[in-house]
Amino acid sequence: MAASLENGIFANDTISPYEELLAYECLYSQQGSSLQKVIQSTVLSGRLPHEALEAQFGWVDPGCSDDVRDYIDKKLGSFSVAINRTPTWPDKLKDSARPTPLIYFRGDIGLLDAPNVAIVGARKASSQGIARASSLARSLADNDVVVTTGLAAGIDTAAARSAIENGGKTIGVIGTPIDEYYPKQNRALQDLISKEHLLVSQVPLYRYAKQPFKTKRYYFPERNELMAAISDATVIVEASDTSGTLSQARACLHQGRPLFIMRSCAENPAVSWPADYVGKDGVEVLDSPEQVLEAIRHR
Repeated sequence: MAASLENGIFANDTISPYEELLAYECLYSQQGSSLQKVIQSTVLSGRLPHEALEAQFGWVDPGCSDDVRDYIDKKLGSFSVAINRTPTWPDKLKDSARPTPLIYFRGDIGLLDAPNVAIVGARKASSQGIARASSLARSLADNDVVVTTGLAAGIDTAAARSAIENGGKTIGVIGTPIDEYYPKQNRALQDLISKEHLLVSQVPLYRYAKQPFKTKRYYFPERNELMAAISDATVIVEASDTSGTLSQARACLHQGRPLFIMRSCAENPAVSWPADYVGKDGVEVLDSPEQVLEAIRHR
């Protein structure tokens, strides 16, 4: 990644990760911007971030470039980026129904090419849910399947730790910038994953730092959509009727990714949401890890 912009964002025809990063951050920094608007102006319009910025503002400075550049320059060297519509873009994400123009990552991006399964569920998980998530992660690790989680408390953390402890690999897809931690108690786990496994984010660095705290929660359901795209299948261990995990269930159906709901969750009389999914194409009630392994063998 280049160290600086010598002649501006639109200086040459060669694709520069640094220039695309700045353009992405600048697009996202505009008032009223959102992931969907950035996606529409870039990938869905056949443009790279710098082309979308030029189409929107021409050669006029959009009024954010200096601030964004100064902020990003302080963080260079702590992450890498992959850019949609370039050779750096992972094959796994090429058929995503919500094609983000850029991802930040730390660690081995080659893990995206390996078979992987997302294990997700409640933050305030029951002891039985923790045990089920850990057992499934262990089975997947034993079969050389990467375990993907959102690194939230509860089910996600249990699955990630179990995969690592049993010699497997894991991918953490986070709903904060690549250099932020949530929850804070997972800092050591997140750092370990970023060094020895793979950590991924699509959350803009500059916008996140400047926006009100209460608006930052919207990045988490978007994180689940990215996680669904990255994964060959998703397993929901347990989740309430208001759980953010359900955004991943919807994303799986939207993106054509297999969705598994553990039987203990599907038949839990305390929740009603499984009835909206069980019986739909691509959705199975999970009784055995072999069901998941069989599904991803045919992808």
